[in-house]
Amino acid sequence: MPTNCLWTQSYAARSPRADASTTDVPTKAPVGATADVPAEVDVAIVGGGFTGLWTAYYLLRSNPRLGVLVVEAEHVGFGASGRNGGWVSALFPVGASRLAGQHGIEATRDFLAALRHTVDEVGAVVSAEALPGVGFVKGGALFLARNPAQVERARGDVAAGEQWGDGTVWLPPGAARERLAATNVLGAAWNPHCARVQPRALVDGLATAVQRLGGRIVEGVRVAGASPGQVRLVDGRTVRAGHIVRATEAYTAQLTGLRRRLAPVYSLIVATEPLPAATWDAIGLARREVFSDYRNVIVYGQRTEDDRLVFGGRGAPYHFGSGVRPEFDGDEGVFASLRKALREMLPQLGDTQFTHAWGGPLGIPRDWHPSVGYDPATRVGWAGGYVGDGVAATNLAGRTLADLVSGRHTALTRLPWVGHRSPQWEPEPFRWLGVNGGLRLAALADREEALTGRPARLGGALEALTGH
Repeated sequence: MPTNCLWTQSYAARSPRADASTTDVPTKAPVGATADVPAEVDVAIVGGGFTGLWTAYYLLRSNPRLGVLVVEAEHVGFGASGRNGGWVSALFPVGASRLAGQHGIEATRDFLAALRHTVDEVGAVVSAEALPGVGFVKGGALFLARNPAQVERARGDVAAGEQWGDGTVWLPPGAARERLAATNVLGAAWNPHCARVQPRALVDGLATAVQRLGGRIVEGVRVAGASPGQVRLVDGRTVRAGHIVRATEAYTAQLTGLRRRLAPVYSLIVATEPLPAATWDAIGLARREVFSDYRNVIVYGQRTEDDRLVFGGRGAPYHFGSGVRPEFDGDEGVFASLRKALREMLPQLGDTQFTHAWGGPLGIPRDWHPSVGYDPATRVGWAGGYVGDGVAATNLAGRTLADLVSGRHTALTRLPWVGHRSPQWEPEPFRWLGVNGGLRLAALADREEALTGRPARLGGALEALTGH
């Protein structure tokens, strides 16, 4: 199934390239100033996104006496967590058959069940903590098939869903168009295990919950490096810590010695003005389903809490040397392509205005396999490489890291992504050539399939080049 829960910056306060906020984002509790960094803590977490915040949340829920510090170079949710398309899904970028080949059938079934449960766990926390503005609605995920080649892939996902019990079903053309009245719909795969959220509201609310539990969050703190027992800050100070968790996702490539661990690949997004009820009656998404189709260059969308259409996708280039810079967050050519693709998919939009556009990097391991790890000897943990499927997976990672740091042996610590080690990415210029070559091949494959209706002959080359 396409990995469509790619993060793209939410249309919230402090978002770049946004003309206005589309929802009332909660005001989180004041975070600490740089001067407030303590000299010693029980657990130091580097990165104030979902992985770091969920880890802090579950550590403090299980042991309120812990001294937990989250340090963030910018502001909480600055990276993937505040910029995503708002899919809380049970999707995983590695297929179940491949997981079973690596880890065994029973371990794979346990992992898929844990991912499905995680969607509901996020909803439960939103409710229990009364997080405002999140807009959690579990309407499922709709994957349209819009040419015969896409139908073949959709049918394959439905068959895999039947094999693994993930709830994916086939919707014939009429039923699919009732859900989303897009053009050229030949059917769809629908999976129930996905919810929609406003991600920036979720990350801000989670930060407030962490502080309410006694955790400390300090923004504007840049980390120079970490070694067992200490985190070194750029300004020369050191924080001593009993345990350290690295939760830096795409920004991992900027850390010393980790440049080839994850490739930061950009995903961009656009959003419309709020649409009137009559337009929504013509379009659909009445159950707040999130949506995509089966093209090779991934796209993803949702109906927001304030009735905008948010639509994002890949297409922006990978930057040489795993570059991550603010100027890479926007690409007018990709933004124009996304607007054109959405208007082609949903002509009911007519002259609707697009009011927001933004983007940013997501972290991709060489084998597309997210992982969680903890070394009891050094007491250093990490998680990431979600390939854009991280809104829910970060919750599972945070619960798992909390168990690992606490020394608990649980069903979560036995899941097959724990301890997984992805191979390193190739050195430059091979990394640049491979990642951008894969993007070009995906676009060419989509053109070929649109013309022929058959699966692209380039598919094998694309899989060989990307390792996925």
